[in-house]
Amino acid sequence: MKLCVVVPVYNHGKPLMKTVERLAPFDLPIIIVDDGSDEATKGSIAAIARRPGVTLVALPRNGGKGAAVMAGLRAAAAAGYSHAVQVDADGQHDLDDLPKLLAAARAHPQALICGAPQFDASVPRSRLYGRQLTSFWVAIETLSLSMPDTMCGFRVYPLAACCALLDSVKLGRRMDFDIEIAVRLRWRNVRIVPVPTRVIYPEGGTSNFRLVRDNGLISKLHCKLVLGMLIRLPLLLRRAPA
Repeated sequence: MKLCVVVPVYNHGKPLMKTVERLAPFDLPIIIVDDGSDEATKGSIAAIARRPGVTLVALPRNGGKGAAVMAGLRAAAAAGYSHAVQVDADGQHDLDDLPKLLAAARAHPQALICGAPQFDASVPRSRLYGRQLTSFWVAIETLSLSMPDTMCGFRVYPLAACCALLDSVKLGRRMDFDIEIAVRLRWRNVRIVPVPTRVIYPEGGTSNFRLVRDNGLISKLHCKLVLGMLIRLPLLLRRAPA
């Protein structure tokens, strides 16, 4: 396995610096994807990009989290990596759990390794209920009760399977991306391996999740995925026992 880390960034300059510092002990190459951030964040990113082992992919304008992650995955594959760890820049992910995700990836190199969030009291109730609703629909879309929280962006991607999917299907480019790529990979018989991980909402932190816009996109996505499930139902039913 040849691993790297992909970090999508949009206006999270200060949290990004802490995230990169916390990643340093793992000695993994880092690909930072600047999703059209403001000038202050660009300054922070430029300073970080001068560090050894850090590569910068700069998008000309903000395209959304999904667009940034896809650009990072393609850059990782083009650089010869076999797997990419997705880490959000805002400090929500407990990087002390990264060794558990990497161990799962080495044990299951063809699988998508997904963080299964364990929330503390910092999680907003509205976000928690939204995640529970999405998990309900994902169980229907995949005919599986074992899928993790597909809104968690802490995961390890097998790049060959992911890039094959990106080359053949137009995926959501914003907060709907994490859900859609997991469901569609499962439809392609890619195993999904959940790994429990602590997720926090830092005090004073800012989120790029837009309540109306992103919930609307996610609702439209679930309608599309339910329809896709119905089209694939015979195949999924044959596959379900395995």
